[in-house]
Formats: sequence, structure tokens, C-alpha cells
Amino acid sequence: MRVSILTREYPPFIYGGAGVHVGQLVPQLRQIVEHVDVQAMGEPRDGATSHPETFPEGANPALRVLGTDVAMAAAIPPDTDVIHSHTWYANFAGLVGSKFLDVPHVVTSHSLEPHRPWKAEQLQGGYRVSCWAEKTAFLDAAAVIAVSSGMRADVLASYGELDPERVHVVRNGIDTDEFKPDPGTDVVGALGVDLDAPLVVFVGRITRQKGLVHLVRAAAQFDPGTQLLLLAGAPDTPQIAAEFDDAFAELKKSRPVTWIQEMLPRASVRQVMSHATVFACPSIYEPLGIVNLEAMACQTAVVASAVGGIPEVVVDGVTGTLVPYDPARADDPSYIADFEAKFAEGVNALTRDPAKAAAFGEAGRQRCVEEFAWSKIARQTVDVYEAAIAWHQSR
Repeated sequence: MRVSILTREYPPFIYGGAGVHVGQLVPQLRQIVEHVDVQAMGEPRDGATSHPETFPEGANPALRVLGTDVAMAAAIPPDTDVIHSHTWYANFAGLVGSKFLDVPHVVTSHSLEPHRPWKAEQLQGGYRVSCWAEKTAFLDAAAVIAVSSGMRADVLASYGELDPERVHVVRNGIDTDEFKPDPGTDVVGALGVDLDAPLVVFVGRITRQKGLVHLVRAAAQFDPGTQLLLLAGAPDTPQIAAEFDDAFAELKKSRPVTWIQEMLPRASVRQVMSHATVFACPSIYEPLGIVNLEAMACQTAVVASAVGGIPEVVVDGVTGTLVPYDPARADDPSYIADFEAKFAEGVNALTRDPAKAAAFGEAGRQRCVEEFAWSKIARQTVDVYEAAIAWHQSR
């Protein structure tokens, strides 16, 4: 079997969970199938054919992506048996390549555009284009891989025309040899962490999806002396920046909080996670949440919102604490304030009980080792490829 992987992100240029997924999946697939080709967007890199997002120059970002998609589709080797695209950025390339070469197209749903309406703030009309590209590719695909059971339900709810038999669950994974407890202190020391005080850590982007503003507001209710360390890049939009900056400035008046904007090496992130008392994930939308797996693999307790696929990763009362969140009530200020208060309660319960936090951390790492190995996920992915080939041949 010869497979072509289409993706926006590929190591070493990764900024989100989809990039981590592809970066971990490809080496495992190369141990199982005859050949794996990778077509990626952006800068040149080893192990992939790269396509810069420059056409048409000056256009809306979504249109530039579609231009790059056509170039990616043209570069797919003609002897490919299966095309596998990741995120809407590459879905259109997979659709075009599938039609051109008459081979099955498999898409992995790392997120769903209809569930991220805040992206209209960034893309304007380009958001309608991204929604169209995703929907068209999903409905035409030989198989859709959802990264959690929750995501599968969302896919079928969003695209009711899909045959449920073509939608498969293959969860994200974690490399427990890379993410493991790191007793070193050079990184956390340089960041000014007090190793004798409780530490709450967040790692992620400043987007609506990741809910960081809720964490910063909740942190005002953390017990005195609890440190908050945010490894978070620049906000996506001016509106999000204004909301975050206001909340961050207010928090700094009363709590020890540090915001690191530059992207740290993965080894540094591993050490930070290892020294956290609690890893915080306040997402309002999360198909699975690889970052929670990374924290759990570092033997750290997690407090997270109970949305999307997170409950399939974090076991409430075993590896962490889940805080209910209802996206339908996102515009209700009293509900949001209550969510933030309950999130703070979940954090405080663990920072006050280090033994319980440690037990959650140990259970979390064990769960990662047993349930989320990439070798297992690669085998499940190949099973989907085989089903996609059979479906395509039967048409």
C-alpha cells in the first residue's frame, strides 16, 4: 500500500494538535505500509514535499490555502493507493487529488469548522470558504476518521448526509518515551518558578477555542500563593487580545502569573508540565486534546472542561477533574462566571492535596501507556485505509 499524507503542519513546523498527530503517525505508518509520501504546506523540511502558501499573493488566507491545495494535489505521486488529508487546510487538496488519480480519499477530523464560528473574526468571508472546503471533502471522502467518539457524533450531526459506516474513530495518541516525567529544573528555574509553591500550567494558543480567558479569570479565585504559568502565543485577533490583556492585567494585581509568548522547545514544555501541580485545560471546544495526553504522560494531574473528546482522555476522579461546560450558554454571563468559579474549585482541591494530585498524575501516565500508543493508532489507521479502498472499488 502506498499512502500520500496531506497536511498543513509537519515537523519541525508545528503549532497545533493536528501537526503533532501527523508528526507522530507518519513514522509509525512507514513501519507498516510500503511507502508514505508527505505533502505539507509552508517552509521546506526533511521528509516532505513542501508548498509555500503564496498563491494567490495578497488574497484572503483561505483563498491562498486553496491555491496551495491545487499545487499539493498536483504533486501527489501517481502510484498512490490512498490519499489521507488532515484539517480543512488540506482537505481540498485531498478531494482534488482523489478525483484526478481516481483513488480513495480519507480525511481525519481534528476539528469541525461549523463548531468554530469565531474564526469568522479572522477570516471574514474566508470562513465560509473553509466551511465549504471541509463539507465538500467530508461528503465525498471514502472514509472519515474522527479523533474521538465525541468528534464522531459531531461529524454526523454536522454532516447528516454522511453514511455512519464511513465514519471511524481512531483516537489521537502520545509518545510516552518523549513525554515523560522530567526531574530537571533548569527550564522552570529560568522561568522563575518557585518549586516550593503550587504551580498551575497552561499550554496552548490564545483562541476562543482554548478558553484561556476563562482560566485567567478563574485564577483570581485560586488559593493565595498558587502560581500560574501560561505558555501561550500571541492572540489570534485584536478582540481576543483585548479581552485577554484586560483579564491578565487584572490578575497580575493579586496573583503570581507569568506569560511566556515564545514557543518553547518540546523538551522544555515537558519539564514545565512535569513540575506542574495541575495542568489546566479550559477549552470550550476540543475534539480530543493531545495537550492533555502530554501532561498526563508527564505524570501531571489535569483539570479540564468536559467538552468534546476530553472526557475520553481525562477520567474524572482518576486522572484529573472535569468541569462541565455547555457551549449553548456561552453568552450567559452568570453561567460563565459559575463555570470559572467551579474551574477554580477543581484546581484548588488539587493544590491543597498534593498526594491526590500525585495519584492522579500516576494514573494518567499509566493510562497513556496502556491506551494511547501511536503504534496501535497506526494499525487502526491502516484498517481504515483498507476499508476506504474496498468502498472506493465497490462504487
